Amino acid sequence: MAMKSMTGFGRGEAQRSGVTWSVECSSVNRKQLEVAVNLPRELSELENAVRTEVSTAVSRGRVNVAVRRETGSAGAEAVRVDQDLAAHYYHAMHALALKLDVPPNITLTDITRLPGVITQAQAEIATEDAWPSVQEALAAALKQLNTMRNAEGASLRSDIEARLAIIESLLESIRAKAATVPEHQRKVLRQRLEDAGLPLPLDDERLVKEIALFADRTDISEELTRAASHVQQFRSYLASDTPAGRSLDFLLQEFFREFNTMGSKCNNAEIAHHVVTAKTELEKIREQVQNAE
Repeated sequence: MAMKSMTGFGRGEAQRSGVTWSVECSSVNRKQLEVAVNLPRELSELENAVRTEVSTAVSRGRVNVAVRRETGSAGAEAVRVDQDLAAHYYHAMHALALKLDVPPNITLTDITRLPGVITQAQAEIATEDAWPSVQEALAAALKQLNTMRNAEGASLRSDIEARLAIIESLLESIRAKAATVPEHQRKVLRQRLEDAGLPLPLDDERLVKEIALFADRTDISEELTRAASHVQQFRSYLASDTPAGRSLDFLLQEFFREFNTMGSKCNNAEIAHHVVTAKTELEKIREQVQNAE
């Protein structure tokens, strides 16, 4: 299963006994799964069944489900006209016009727009009769929703993979530069001593000890190893057969922690610059992961 986005839309229809049901599903970002169901009043009992179907297809995000009974062209029987009520409206309006002494300009359109004159005749459908159609339409909508989520997820993964490659390259540059930092510090320290008129031989115990302490304080080899491991773990999650959005969220926190430590321990402007660049890429990855299931 490919990485999925939490954003998508799907629509499905099903027809039985001349009645058409449509279901629309839309989803957006959420840390957990939230399902909002909008059902016709007579099918309110189906809410839990709809939620169960959604939870088997989606594991993260807010999913809005709208179930509707579509109006078909069922002929004259689909429209009911209350002629008695229309006549009552007409006589009442005519009497009002006479009382107010205004012309009774009453049209057929005026009458048909009044409440209850024209209604749509829809037979009540039992919940158990409607569910097979609703379930079929819902399954089609969820399939389309996940198709879109998969497509967007593929774009997310491609972008994240490219940024991981940049971070991996930065880690290699940091590792190479970090290896030269103690020797550079030794040269800087000797130069300062010479400038102060206090030259020391290279093997002087005090100089060797100072450089050893400096190397220990600025050693970021463990952070580099863990960060490289995080890159591999990240790729493993991206290729996982199960939704990994929460795992990626946690791994990003660990990633940031390693680079923050590198930034505080290193004593080199070039390494600091690489750390800032890597954290910028991680921030962009975090934005993408926030939309991953």
